[in-house]
Amino acid sequence: MEKLVYVVWRREASEPAGFRAAICGEVAKGLTQAGARRIGASLVDDAVQEKLPQRLTRLDPPPDGIVSFWLDNSDDRAPCEATLQAATTRLAGYLVVESVPLVNTTRTAPIGERTPGINMVALLERPERLGWDEWIRIWHENHKTVALETQCTFRYVRNVVVRRLTEGAPAWAGIVEEGFPSEAVGDPMVWYDAGGDPARLNANVERMVESCKAFLDLDRVESHPTSEYVLSD
Repeated sequence: MEKLVYVVWRREASEPAGFRAAICGEVAKGLTQAGARRIGASLVDDAVQEKLPQRLTRLDPPPDGIVSFWLDNSDDRAPCEATLQAATTRLAGYLVVESVPLVNTTRTAPIGERTPGINMVALLERPERLGWDEWIRIWHENHKTVALETQCTFRYVRNVVVRRLTEGAPAWAGIVEEGFPSEAVGDPMVWYDAGGDPARLNANVERMVESCKAFLDLDRVESHPTSEYVLSD
């Protein structure tokens, strides 16, 4: 099986609530009929609107989330893409390799319902200064430990891009999903798991920023608050 991730943009006439309903309803149904399994969506819907000041983006318009699923063979993705295209104005598709350093065991929800908290979706470029192997090593070995030790995450999913699937898809090399308590987004003391201690906050921020700088150009990172929906097993 192979995992596919599509960055999605809703149609201009579609509101966030309507887009969520379409993705979680007809789109999920169509993907299932086309053979997709383990369907998930992370969407910029009504539930995250107050968190959008925390969004980092250079895109206009910014994406409205991601949809991911697994297929036996990514060569057979055309019906899935057609289903997604019916509800979107733009798609950027990627074949990825998934790893899950932190599995969500504490903030789960029934199939089709919103996962409690905020799912931060990051779209990452590989800086030209780093070769592929070195970039992966820093991200997967060094940064993983720092991210888990300095933040209050309850979920951490890494998707390494193998190749782009759609014409014109940006050259992102990684797609990350991190689950945070809602109160953490916009509150550094909570986000950085500092427990009210300013010294711990400063230390965790410094450690995290230095770790990110080691394998990313920070001004080129896309980061989007979203709502996560698990849509099928």
